[in-house]
Amino acid sequence: MRDQRTTILGYPRIGPDRELKKAVESYWAGGIDSTGLQEAARALRERTWTELRDAGLTGIPSNTFSFYDHVLDTSVMVGAIPDRFTALDGLERYFAMARGAQGIAPLEMTKWFNTNYHYLVPEVGPQTRFRLAWEKPLAEYGEARRLGIETRPVLVGPLTYLLLSKSTEASFTPLRLLDDLLDVYAELLERLATAGVTEVQLDEPALAADRSAEELKALARAYDHLGGLSHRPRLLVATCFGEIGDALPVLAATRVEAIGLDFVAGPGNLTAAASIPGLANKTVVAGVVNGRNVWRTRLPDALSTCAALLGLAGEVVVSTSCSLLHVPLDLEREAAMPEGLAFARQKVAEVVAIGRAMREGPDAVVPAVPARAPVDARVRARLEALGEGTARAGHAERAAIQRAALRLPPLPTTTIGSFPQTDAVRRARADLREGRIDRATYEAAIRVEIDSVIALQEDIGLDVLVHGEPERNDMVQYFAEQLDGYATTEHGWVQSYGTRCVRPPILFGDVARPEPMTVGWTVYAQSRTGSPVKGMLTGPVTMLAWSFVREDQPLADTARQVALALRDEIRDLEAAGIRIIQVDEPALRELLPLKAADRDAYLAWAVAAFRFATSGVSDSTQIHTHMCYSEFGEIIGAIGDLDADVTSVEAARSRMELLDDLRTAGYTRGIGPGVYDIHSPRVPEIGEIEQALRLAARVVEPERLWVNPDCGLKTRSYAETEVSLRNMVTAARRIRAL
Repeated sequence: MRDQRTTILGYPRIGPDRELKKAVESYWAGGIDSTGLQEAARALRERTWTELRDAGLTGIPSNTFSFYDHVLDTSVMVGAIPDRFTALDGLERYFAMARGAQGIAPLEMTKWFNTNYHYLVPEVGPQTRFRLAWEKPLAEYGEARRLGIETRPVLVGPLTYLLLSKSTEASFTPLRLLDDLLDVYAELLERLATAGVTEVQLDEPALAADRSAEELKALARAYDHLGGLSHRPRLLVATCFGEIGDALPVLAATRVEAIGLDFVAGPGNLTAAASIPGLANKTVVAGVVNGRNVWRTRLPDALSTCAALLGLAGEVVVSTSCSLLHVPLDLEREAAMPEGLAFARQKVAEVVAIGRAMREGPDAVVPAVPARAPVDARVRARLEALGEGTARAGHAERAAIQRAALRLPPLPTTTIGSFPQTDAVRRARADLREGRIDRATYEAAIRVEIDSVIALQEDIGLDVLVHGEPERNDMVQYFAEQLDGYATTEHGWVQSYGTRCVRPPILFGDVARPEPMTVGWTVYAQSRTGSPVKGMLTGPVTMLAWSFVREDQPLADTARQVALALRDEIRDLEAAGIRIIQVDEPALRELLPLKAADRDAYLAWAVAAFRFATSGVSDSTQIHTHMCYSEFGEIIGAIGDLDADVTSVEAARSRMELLDDLRTAGYTRGIGPGVYDIHSPRVPEIGEIEQALRLAARVVEPERLWVNPDCGLKTRSYAETEVSLRNMVTAARRIRAL
């Protein structure tokens, strides 16, 4: 019997101690040159390939490394460089496309399907001329081969690349460029074959979403063309994040040798596979180990799926459901974690174990016993007693009450919440954690920082202030550390975008709030100023989306538990005199199912959870929410259904496009479109912000229009932040005076 093949679709690239983040940020700051940066990257790649080989995988991916984003890498590789960047070159151009440069706006950034990873949106149009401009996949394959390790280069599939692209002209569809793009992919595949590559992985996650007949025809054309090349490697078309429906028979009819299917998020793929005779001549790469969550695989279930596939496919390769980019690296580095977890290294071991069980029989591995989630009877009883919560007055009535109570000017200025986290703040937090200072000393340091942030905002002239969140390490982790039912990690870093890494907490049991979480710091900040200070919370949907969530009960039930904890916090803030409370839901769009048929059910419980959390306050208390870096057009109705009094949204990189959608949908509440991009180091000019506000004022009345950046300021420096906010306030005052 031949050896059972095993593989993964991708792996974390940031390093066990975020070496990638540190190297890139050192390069930006001038601490190392390009040679030093490339050497740090080479060391990370070598470590990954060696680790995966030694773990026993028979198929090892390459070209999964990126300095910033793999979609950006693809744009550079195929020469899709917008004109504003062509005067730059090399790494300077690469990072300008990601972050912008003074006078040059970056590419738009948005969420990678329904994950918390962000990608840089390609810009293409009728003027785009694709060419093979960067041979990164060839270079990394050669690098691994010199180590004696054969790898499978991974590429973003041509269909997904164009479906994710944004047209530079309203009447132009990026898919019209498919044939030109295929010529570049064909050239690359031929070069890879000449270099000795035997198999290439083309990622097509876009197939998990609803696809039109025209798009399915494009899929067939793409892989008939690439499959028909006379000199090429084997082709694995990898899908993930759900069932691919009508795309499966289309792929099965092409000349590709292998198809990757996600049987975790898309269990219906197994039923679909049974009805397609063409799979008998294909390899099915079976995604049976969850690449999106941190719970151990139920080995009997995975083996059952693989066994069923053996009767349907020519060959079955055991794999992860998607790239392991979305999970932390190694559970062994953590202490006192809940039972039943597996991070990336442990998931690789699971893939290898399932392969061994398929070869030697199920007795070759010992299945893990599923962990039991702790139950809080008090929480469940309260939820049952509260039902759907209480209803507030209509928005128009509330708006009048709030205008009278708050007395804010037209176009009130504010920020989204966080201010830059200084070295002193981070050092104080680390010193407290390591026991070098006591809590009283730490809290004194935080009060000093809050005093500074309040004074700065008053000097700048902002109308609604924030306390700056110096006590918070992360907008989800901070709350998770104070809620029962959550566990947090020390080293469980996951890349969100570029050098931005987060440690998603693990929600393993019933959620409860033992005591107030934000009231003390918010009340202290309010005591330092006569201007209103916003209370700042993270909403129930985002608390789930940016955590690894228990799988033993519906998400809707877990969301209500989180919402109950937030409801109590909001009521305590109101009782302490805080009259504006922001409940951020940046992940509302992120969790939207890829299939339209599943969306209404999701939005129903997501909206209900937010309203349950926020409906316990009086009509004079103004509820804000914030959303960023997603395409919100598909959930415009739900944004209104949240019934927040004011919604702030990312709009800077997308040039205020969302506002037209809101007007079309009849949105009548307060809106704060982000007027400058905080993910770029460039400082916006006053005139630039004025122009953005003029665009916004065409569709939003002054009494409803708020002025704010597009996201929190935690990752920026104070030098950038102060000038940017002063320019923002000046621009708002100029527009008010018109």
